[in-house]
Amino acid sequence: MSHRNITALGLAFILCVSAAHAKKENRYAPPTPLTPEQAALVEKAVAREKATVKLIQKSTPVVQTYIQNMAPDAKLQTVPISDQYMVARVDFGKTFSANPYESRTTKSKGFFKGSMRFITDLSKSFQLSYSATGFMDMMFLDPVSFDQQHYDFSYVRRDFLGGVRTLVFDVKPKPKEGYGRFFGRVWIEDEDGNIVRFNGSYTGNEKDMVARYYHFDSWRVNVQPDAWLPTAIYVEETSTSDSKHATGFRAQTYFWGYSLKLPQREGENETIEVQNAQDQSDQSQDVSPLQAQRQWISQAEQNVLDRLTQAGLLAPPSDFDKVLETVTNNIIIGNKLALPDDIHCRVLLTTPLESLAVGNTILISKGLADVLPSEESLAAVLSFQLAHIVMGHHIDTRYAFNDRLLFPDEATFQRFNMNHSMIDNQEAAKKAAELFNNSVYRDKGAGVGLFFQALQMREKQLPYLLTPRLGDSLIRTDGTPWLAALGSGAPKLNIDDLTQIAALPLNSRLKIDPWDDKVAQLNVKPAPLLSARDKMPFQVTPIYYRLQRYQPPATASTTAPAAVPPAAAAGPVPPVTQTPPAADPNQAQPADASQGPQPAGPNQAPPQSSPQ
Repeated sequence: MSHRNITALGLAFILCVSAAHAKKENRYAPPTPLTPEQAALVEKAVAREKATVKLIQKSTPVVQTYIQNMAPDAKLQTVPISDQYMVARVDFGKTFSANPYESRTTKSKGFFKGSMRFITDLSKSFQLSYSATGFMDMMFLDPVSFDQQHYDFSYVRRDFLGGVRTLVFDVKPKPKEGYGRFFGRVWIEDEDGNIVRFNGSYTGNEKDMVARYYHFDSWRVNVQPDAWLPTAIYVEETSTSDSKHATGFRAQTYFWGYSLKLPQREGENETIEVQNAQDQSDQSQDVSPLQAQRQWISQAEQNVLDRLTQAGLLAPPSDFDKVLETVTNNIIIGNKLALPDDIHCRVLLTTPLESLAVGNTILISKGLADVLPSEESLAAVLSFQLAHIVMGHHIDTRYAFNDRLLFPDEATFQRFNMNHSMIDNQEAAKKAAELFNNSVYRDKGAGVGLFFQALQMREKQLPYLLTPRLGDSLIRTDGTPWLAALGSGAPKLNIDDLTQIAALPLNSRLKIDPWDDKVAQLNVKPAPLLSARDKMPFQVTPIYYRLQRYQPPATASTTAPAAVPPAAAAGPVPPVTQTPPAADPNQAQPADASQGPQPAGPNQAPPQSSPQ
């Protein structure tokens, strides 16, 4: 019986190998003895790992896994041919288990239901079979017996991961220690002995005809003082080394919500002095029926936003929201819309590509924000939800009653009905084209058209990526985009044209702070494209972090500037694809600006000019 007594939490797959091959892999030369300093760091890492396991077990983080089954392509090397998506809350109560966020379209309960087609596809490609051990195992090296009594450590080298200096060790289980042991490489930061990265697999049972685990690269981030917690895992397997016939799968798993709680209202528990401010509030004591109706919708809106945040699905307000709101304001100003309330924007933390309007707040998923290649494509998506708001397609007001939101987090997708009807979407698509064509983006429809062409190319292969969990899909049931009219003048998509950046890989723009769930833009330097293979639209890619040590956030000023009227505040938008040059990895950077994954490969479009 394996020592890894962990309940299944994800999809895992078994590579068929002979028992003789498994035995051969377990034979290795004796390790080179460690120096006293190296041995002391390893002992410190063993103690820190035990403390980290206990710290993780005190929380119930959200875990999200997205998988793409890959197949060879003559021009692009590999392309995704099927996908699978899961999101759940990890529960460390009595066992290591997951409580999945069930989709409203799920007909039967269970974490693996609805995944049989994907499993079947992988089984055919890999000669794989279903395993009871899933992606969540890879949060830990060995939660019970990670020490020098059960493992051999061999020093490799020193290495910088961003601004963190580490010592690298190869780790192998001692002979006859049983299966399910970690076998690979670890990176130990040299100050406190925390393991910040581990890369490898777990050993199989020599008596079995199969190996039970696959290869992964697991990363941790310094989210709080003395706390390096699991943040991201990349998994990759290939069935053959022959690139012409190679098939495989790639997966990214992300964790967040370690301190999951409802954020305080802006200004709560702090005193702010506003200089030269005048009371501009409405002095009337009564409200009209129309005003009462709008207040009722606003109450439902706030209840829903709070509940989504509490469930770990909606990021707290962030600076990126301001980018979204500025793009939205550009559309509002161009159309001279007189709206009764300001339009706000927020980011859903999930990967599936979707957007929705909750009252006067537009939500866009992180996955969609990541793959949009330009400001005009972002404007197109926002114009669709702005059209819903303008046309009065508001949220269901039953959510104004707070008791309707008293349900388990895992039922969020089932209890919230946020998507619009077919008729509402048809009306909004027509209105969105009008809004877009009256804005500063009216001459940039070609880029929007290229994005939707790329989307249609992968529509059948990536159903889980394109299926919304809460809001509106980008495409109709027949596979055509709702906003196809915006790109009617676009050139034909040419994958060999390196100037055409139709869509980006996943995780190209935003990162999530795993502690407080805030999102921030990646600080990456665009790299030149060398061939069509470098584009990787909508694809899962390896994960790499430029780690930094935790730094407490700077204390905010207690004096706020006078309020600026919305019309004056809305000006040219900072280009969403343009980022500052990458920082020197040997210099310390602010924690929330440097802990995000750096996408593998040049995946940013050339910087765009802000609209004038």
